[in-house]
Amino acid sequence: MSKVQAAITAVGGYVPERILTNKDLEKMVDTNDEWIESRTGIKERRILDDGLATSDMAVMAVNELLAKRGINAMDIELLICCTITGDLIFPATANIICDKLGAKNAWGFDLAAACSGFLYGLETGSRFIESGKYKKVVIVGGDKMSAILDYTDRNTCIIFGDGAGAVLLEPNEEGLGVCDSILHSDGSGREFLHQKAGGSLKPATLETIAAREHYVYQEGKTVFKFAVTNMAEVSHAIMERNGLKPADIDFLLAHQANKRIIDATAERMGIGPEKVFMNIQRYGNTTNGTLPLLMWDFEKEMKKGDTLILSTFGGGFTWGSIYLKWAYNS
Repeated sequence: MSKVQAAITAVGGYVPERILTNKDLEKMVDTNDEWIESRTGIKERRILDDGLATSDMAVMAVNELLAKRGINAMDIELLICCTITGDLIFPATANIICDKLGAKNAWGFDLAAACSGFLYGLETGSRFIESGKYKKVVIVGGDKMSAILDYTDRNTCIIFGDGAGAVLLEPNEEGLGVCDSILHSDGSGREFLHQKAGGSLKPATLETIAAREHYVYQEGKTVFKFAVTNMAEVSHAIMERNGLKPADIDFLLAHQANKRIIDATAERMGIGPEKVFMNIQRYGNTTNGTLPLLMWDFEKEMKKGDTLILSTFGGGFTWGSIYLKWAYNS
């Protein structure tokens, strides 16, 4: 009997219509277009309207996925929502998404691992498929980062944007799908990238609000140094463990946080820029949304059997890589 693997069989995505350019940010904080683009690779990012939430973007992405696959929301058995900007503290945003979709046969939960969340979710969802109990599992990655950004802090507000993507996992016995993963976490990194207040350690008060502690806080140089090393090394490590040479890799899908980090990862893997998907220039860092949005944007360029390396790094710290064989032609 062939081994059952979890294969991606459909992809959906959504980014808001509103565009925030580098030129727009020049009017808001002390920065400029050339500085932002040269250091991050970002030219613009998308911003979700007030009154809308992460679940609204997720529903758009999942509905597109369902239409492509020719199924409906009642076919979903499990939905994992990877986010750090859930609609509410509770209930889980996954529950809200399922309600808005009409996915009444599904159960679900949220997974929070900062920018690595989608990769963690993909690994988690694949195990449910491999167990044999579940046939259709949806993994959503999305964030409304504009909701937790301080637009007076030029070190963070230039980096992030809003967006969501989703993939459908189904069983595959052709050797396609998730083949291997290496995932890491190091909680000591939390002091360098986190949200200071709003959790049980430091609940919201008038003082925390006045001190602007409910926004993303980042020590950029420390985070960059750790990310550029570890994202590159874990991507090389998964190649080495599976006997993959640079010529065996068709595409790298790296977390879209900083072009220099992506370039360093590709260099460590020994692959050229023609094998690297990139949309950071249009969306910025959408946190949990970056990897599924890459799949969404470049779906037509990937062919059945292509070898992909997925790589990510996030606050906490969290990081990892997945070796995946693409399962369909679009």
